[in-house]
Formats: sequence, structure tokens, C-alpha cells
Amino acid sequence: MARFTFKLPDIGEGISEAEIVAWHVKVGERVEEDQQVADMMTDKATVEMESPVSGVVVELAGEVGDQVSIGAALVVIEMDADADVSAEEAPALRVDEPTELKAAPPSAEQVEVAQQYEAENPGVEEVVSSSPSPLRGEGRGEGDASTNVPLANPVKPLSPEGEREKTNVLASPAVRARAADLGVDLSQIKAEGDRIRHSDLDAFLRYGSSQGYHAPHASNARPDEAIKVIGMRRRIAENMAASKRAIPHFTYVDEIDVTALEAMRADLNANRGGRPKLTLLPLLIVAICKTIPAFPMLNARYDDEAGVVTRHGSVHLGMATQTNAGLTVPVIRDAQDRNVWQLATEIVRLAEAARANKLAPSEMGGGTLTVTSLGPLGGIATTPVINRPEVAIIGPNKIVERPIFVGDEIVRAKLMNLSISCDHRVVDGWDAASFVQALRKYLETPVLLFAN
Repeated sequence: MARFTFKLPDIGEGISEAEIVAWHVKVGERVEEDQQVADMMTDKATVEMESPVSGVVVELAGEVGDQVSIGAALVVIEMDADADVSAEEAPALRVDEPTELKAAPPSAEQVEVAQQYEAENPGVEEVVSSSPSPLRGEGRGEGDASTNVPLANPVKPLSPEGEREKTNVLASPAVRARAADLGVDLSQIKAEGDRIRHSDLDAFLRYGSSQGYHAPHASNARPDEAIKVIGMRRRIAENMAASKRAIPHFTYVDEIDVTALEAMRADLNANRGGRPKLTLLPLLIVAICKTIPAFPMLNARYDDEAGVVTRHGSVHLGMATQTNAGLTVPVIRDAQDRNVWQLATEIVRLAEAARANKLAPSEMGGGTLTVTSLGPLGGIATTPVINRPEVAIIGPNKIVERPIFVGDEIVRAKLMNLSISCDHRVVDGWDAASFVQALRKYLETPVLLFAN
């Protein structure tokens, strides 16, 4: 039967390689034509790879997290005998042969220790095995018995003298029961009198356990877990590190009274009909778009390699969205041309697409300014990291009710801290503070949001 090499196709303009984020097939498995075999991630999107032929998978290009160049072999498939594929067969992908672990036969002492351990711990899996264990290869399952390792190192049996010492220890039933519950070997405890008492056990627990005599109970702590940083999480890590490394951040925070804004939002929701329910975010975006024309240095992208700052006329607003794969920033195009209801609809659509991993490449790049909000988890203040190469990011925080003075009276108010982080190479502190003060005017007098 012929072998067909499925090469990674060109999956995006300007993309030279892609990262393997998931395999949907294994070596030895049968794959049908058009069946999904892998998920590949580029800088812009995750793309599903489908097999062009039917057959049995014989080789894979690498492991999850590896990079594969465009045009390089991704999967090698042994086609069915009656398959008719006109494509030229590519050279087979080199895969190392499974390595066999050459295990030496157990010694007589090892066998004796293992038999003693099994006798004292019935039901525990075999510890010593003369069968070699494969490191990698076909047919290996997660529960393969050949990969089992002992749950604990077997303890060498006590000598006859030690057995007699352990048997001749004098202690009351209560002390014995307590020692057994604590996992303490009474033969290791030195008694002050003719028998071991609770005070001797207490002294051993205080001092003896530091010498390695005390075997404590099994810990309630979860085992350590090593997680490979791949896919979206790797992209986030790289982007955040580059942003903090290259951009001198500064953050400005101010308090805004959103009592009137929240009252108006409640009225709008009560009369929204079939339109989506309004959150604070679309109202904030309208306020940002009305304020930005006077502060063009904030709606910009900085190409630090070319030394050029581009101030954009349109507001392509990034919206930080939490997904199962990590933080994604879909972009609302031309936010300045949308009303509050259109913004609410687009926010819901983009958030659902992001969480379903169905964002188009054009919806994931080209932002000029970003808003990030933790919603009800907003906290007192945040210091958001700029989405490079943008120069600013705005972070509304949680709304809280507090008493404030209005003249000589104390009234209840809904207050929210608003954070803005800026690139100090492009934006001065005065500009950031002035922008927030201008934004405050729209948020504290929300009727202006609907005025021309």
C-alpha cells in the first residue's frame, strides 16, 4: 500500500509556521477522508486540519507545542489499497524507533524484599518485574501495566533481633493505638521507665521525628502538576512579556460617580424590547469614542522599530475576553459609528465567538485601543498591561455604593474607579489624566452620550 504525506498547507497570509495545539489521531489509528487530525495555531487564529485521504496513521510530525513549517510533513498516512491519489508521494517523515528499556533480571535480594513487601501490603501491584518497559511506541496505553512504578520503595525486612525488639516493647493498648494511628514504630522510642507512656510518645514526636524516625500520615496536599505552556497560553505569555519588556507603563486611576449612569442603564433595559440587555461596557465605549477626538495620542499604535506613531481616526476597540483557552482580544471595528444597542449586540457576538474559538482572523487584530474589565470582580483598582503595539488600555473597576457629601448632605452614591495604563514614550501623564477627566463628564452626565 502507498503512503501519503499530508503537508501543512499555507493557512494564512505571511504565516511561515504554526504550532500544534492538539492531535485528534494517534499512530496506528484509522483516519477517514475529511476527518479532523490536528489543530494548528498561528499568530492570528486556530485552524482545524482535515485529512485529504483515508487510511492508517503511521507517523506524526511532533508533539503538542511543537512548531511545524508551512509545507513540511504533518501526517503520514498509509492509504487503502484501492485509494487513487494523484499527489506525488513525499519522503517519509523521520520518526525515531521506540526505545526499549533494557532491564536487568532482579537479584535474589530484590525478589526477597519484594515478596516481603507484598506479604505486608496485600493487594499492592507487583513492584519488581523482569519485563522490559517501552519508553515510546505503538500500543502503549495510559494504563499499560508495563509502565507501572511502585507506590513506595519497599522497606527491608527487620532482622530477627529487630522483630524481637518490636514484639517486646511494653506499652498500654491506648499508647499502641495512638502510635499506630500516627504511624510511629514503638521500637524506635526510648522509654523513661519500664514501659512507653504517652509522655515518651510526645517527646518522640517533638524531637525524634526530626531524626527521620517518625513516618507521618499521607499529606492532604495535591500532587505537583507540570503543565506545558502551549497554544493560546504561550501566545499570551509571549505578548505580555514583550509588552512589559518594551513599554514603560504608567497607570492613572480616578473615581467616577456612576449613579446617574446606572439609573439610565436600568431605564434603558426596562424598555429594550428584543434588544440585548445593556451592561456598563457599551455605554463606556460610547463615552470613549466621544472623548477620543480631543486626545488622538491615545488612539494610536507605536511601531518602535520604525520609530513611527500612527494616530488613527477610527476607533477599532479591543475587548479583552476571558475564555477557557486564556485571554483573547476580539476587536470591535469602527466603534465610533455604532450606537449603544449596536455595540451591545457586537459585544455579545464577539464574546461568544471568542469562547467558541470561532473568531475570524480579521476580528483578532488591528486594534487601536483596548478596554479590559473584570466585571463584578473588578476590585478597587487595576493596572492593566497594554496590548502592544497599542499605547493605552482602559480598565473599569467594580461599582460600589458608598456615602458621599453633596453640599452639606450625605447621600448614597454608586462609585467606580477607572484605570488607564499608557505608554510613557507616547503619552504624558497630563494627557492621561485630562482624558479621564473629560471621560468623567460623559459618565457622570450620561444624557450627553446621546447628544450630537
